[in-house]
Amino acid sequence: MAFLGDCVIVFVSQMIFFAGGWLFFNKELFKHYEIRHISVQLIFSSTFALSITMFELIIFEIIDVLESSSRYFHWRLGLTLLLIMVTAVIPLYICYSVIHSISFFSDRCVRILTTLSWFVFLYGLWRIGEPFPLLSASNGIFTIEQGVSRISVIGVTVMAILSGFGAVNYPYTSMTYFIKPVSRSDIICFERRLALTVDMLTAKKRRIAMAVYNQNKQNPTKPRIWDMLTSAVHRNIHNGEDINQLKQEVYGLEELQRSVFLELNSLKDMEERQRWSQTLKGKYFNVLGHFFSVYCVYKIFMCCINIIFDRVGRKDPVTRGLEIAVHWCGFDIDLAFWNQHVSFLLVGCIVVTSIRGLLLTLTKFFYRISSSKSSNIIVLILGQIMGMYFCSSVLLMRMNMPAEYRVIITEVLGNLHFNFYHRWFDVIFLVSALTTICVLYLSRKPFRVDDSDLH
Repeated sequence: MAFLGDCVIVFVSQMIFFAGGWLFFNKELFKHYEIRHISVQLIFSSTFALSITMFELIIFEIIDVLESSSRYFHWRLGLTLLLIMVTAVIPLYICYSVIHSISFFSDRCVRILTTLSWFVFLYGLWRIGEPFPLLSASNGIFTIEQGVSRISVIGVTVMAILSGFGAVNYPYTSMTYFIKPVSRSDIICFERRLALTVDMLTAKKRRIAMAVYNQNKQNPTKPRIWDMLTSAVHRNIHNGEDINQLKQEVYGLEELQRSVFLELNSLKDMEERQRWSQTLKGKYFNVLGHFFSVYCVYKIFMCCINIIFDRVGRKDPVTRGLEIAVHWCGFDIDLAFWNQHVSFLLVGCIVVTSIRGLLLTLTKFFYRISSSKSSNIIVLILGQIMGMYFCSSVLLMRMNMPAEYRVIITEVLGNLHFNFYHRWFDVIFLVSALTTICVLYLSRKPFRVDDSDLH
């Protein structure tokens, strides 16, 4: 009966997570598009529910909800279903959707090409293990360990890229220190320059059109191919107008117009950020930005140390912090009690921020590249990324849990090389963070248009 009750609890929670994924799909991702395939919505919501269930089981490990055997069963069942989604269901549907969108393929060819494409995907997923210290075929092929070991390489890479970018970009967009001072006179000056550039561009295009019109009027019977050959050899001058020279000037003015417009848009964005920084919310985010800037520097430094000395943390941060408080600071506290409660709060914060951050990133990415024709395929790709991301999050979050709470996770994941994934995360995080710093530094270089460019 206890096992049946545990199954009911997990099933009800999964239904709630499924409903959350369904609402997110309708209210956020597809609020501007028509839902054409209900199967896409079912796949996305199911992947979302299975992913969140992994985090739920981690919290259940810490607060000791459900029987130990029930948690072990649901860990294996949840990971198996999630692996089926990201290795079979979603890749097959993506291949089918892409190939089916090509109109000249028959239904039989679509099925054959879909199957071949899926086997190519599986072969590539298996070959990922060759350059990395993953499990060999001697440990079995169709096992949870093999699936998680290969999926996690991709998922950890995505996590590290997003984490490195966010650790640098968040302080940059939140702190007032990085806001360039912009006055209203600067914006007005660039607006005038843009208007002047547009007027000059319009005038030159009008002169070109008039010259071409007069040329066609004077030579109505001359073939167009002859005009092209003569214009390539001789200067095309009609009524005192050098058309080739005018076209070169138009090209230069178009480039200038684009540069002035981009700079004007940047100035207006910076002005909006200045106004936002004066609000209560802006001041709050400014404080958070200072905190995360310190965290970013610390994380980059620790990544360098871990990579250089090939080091991986042996203790979770909660246990280490409490031991410091007891042995070095002399606090008399109940280690077992506070270890459980602080671990619960830390893991809860990580779970909430991971889910929120990924959903915001997926929403922004979807709006940037989606269209009415490609929206279903892109949602499937985002669902694939989401499944890999959360599967890898469980593997990495294991290090943030005290040893007594990670026993079942370690048993389920088997003989994975956990240290490799942490080192891989450090390497990709460092590359992502340093690349983001370089890109943001180069993007801050001001662009200035001289008045001589307009003459």
